[in-house]
Amino acid sequence: MNPFKTSLFWRLLVWFFLANLLVLLLGGYLTRRFVEYTTAVEINWTSLAQSASDAYESGGATGLQAWMRDQRQEGIDATLYENGTPLVPIRLPGSVRDSLPQWLQAGHDLVMQPYPRIYLAVQQVEGRDGKTRQLVALSRTHSRLPLQTRNQIYLAVQFGLSLLFIALIGWWVARSVARPVEAMQRAARRMAAGELSTRVGPPGQRGPGELSHLARDFDAMAERIEALVAHDRAVLQDLSHELRSPLARLQLILDLARRSDAEQAASYFAQAEREIERLDRMTGEMLALSRLEGGLPGMEREAVDVAAIARECAAKAQLEASARDIRLHTAIEAPAWVSGSGQLIERALDNLLGNAIKYSPQGASVELAVQAGENRADVIVRDHGAGVPDDELAQLFRPFFRGSNAPKAEGHGLGLAIVQRVAQVHGGETAARNAEGGGLEVRLSLPLQA
Repeated sequence: MNPFKTSLFWRLLVWFFLANLLVLLLGGYLTRRFVEYTTAVEINWTSLAQSASDAYESGGATGLQAWMRDQRQEGIDATLYENGTPLVPIRLPGSVRDSLPQWLQAGHDLVMQPYPRIYLAVQQVEGRDGKTRQLVALSRTHSRLPLQTRNQIYLAVQFGLSLLFIALIGWWVARSVARPVEAMQRAARRMAAGELSTRVGPPGQRGPGELSHLARDFDAMAERIEALVAHDRAVLQDLSHELRSPLARLQLILDLARRSDAEQAASYFAQAEREIERLDRMTGEMLALSRLEGGLPGMEREAVDVAAIARECAAKAQLEASARDIRLHTAIEAPAWVSGSGQLIERALDNLLGNAIKYSPQGASVELAVQAGENRADVIVRDHGAGVPDDELAQLFRPFFRGSNAPKAEGHGLGLAIVQRVAQVHGGETAARNAEGGGLEVRLSLPLQA
């Protein structure tokens, strides 16, 4: 399987992409807030006022302007006031500009926050010339950390947050993957220990993409294995029961033959021969059913005309029907070509006709019809016997099931089971129902050759 075509691959890729995007956006925002919060007391307004005074005294207005440009890069707009007049003009908000003369006249240091995240400082400073000037500074933060230090803090916090988010998302992804895998592992171990009813269940099916599908496939496989094992056990029990009766009769017949004279012994031996033939026939049917259960992996498929096979089967069944005074009617339409084994289909039709003749009363009729639909060929066999109780219809195709009609005819209950297996290996299906007016109608549907 190409991993690039799996939804799990793309889902993991999208998860990691979103995780990194989330780390970049949220990490940047949190880091900025972290830097602002942790460096909120770093500005030394006294030192800042002194450096402004030194710049003005050494370079005049030009020196103060250069100092102001440097401070602006740090996020601070500041200038010096002397006698209520700025030595170099500065742009201030309207409310600050209106209140500033009052603050300057007060003659004391002041730090306030007129707007959220904006700080205003008025700081007294005395120059070397003995004049008192006032620093007016407006800063979006109190921070005066060097740019390089802020970048280092930013990168360190970003790295830490990235590790944290990736670890959380990685843990969540690993957990969502590990949970269904662990559930399937437990189920496999329990099945290996013989608990065939074990299923992965919702813990595994809640996994992502292919893992939930794998869990469902595992449950389907477990259900199939359990059904097959239960079927094999039931077949083994039925086979044991079916073999026990003729073997017991054989033992009794041989015992009677040993204690009889030659003439009586011959009749007993003839009866024993019939029992052996019955056992041989049943064994052959069991072998055929076993091969069909395996799906016939080596079966050679060919184009088969079901209509032609139905005519041949009807011709062969005519002899048996005549012997029992049963009329055999056929309604076979145009050829119906399917892909499969002609031998197996012939065997299925023989079983259908033989079963219908066997359970039809003397003087009744059996109808055989072949119909080619849009994409399927239907073979319908109907007898006019007593039919089957409705609650037994679903079990007619189960091996060794004979139901309440068992005393009416000899058999082992394998004929319809073989018909169903033949249908399954050809991709078809079977159905049985009580027809209107009495009698049983069995339908064998096979897909037409493409």
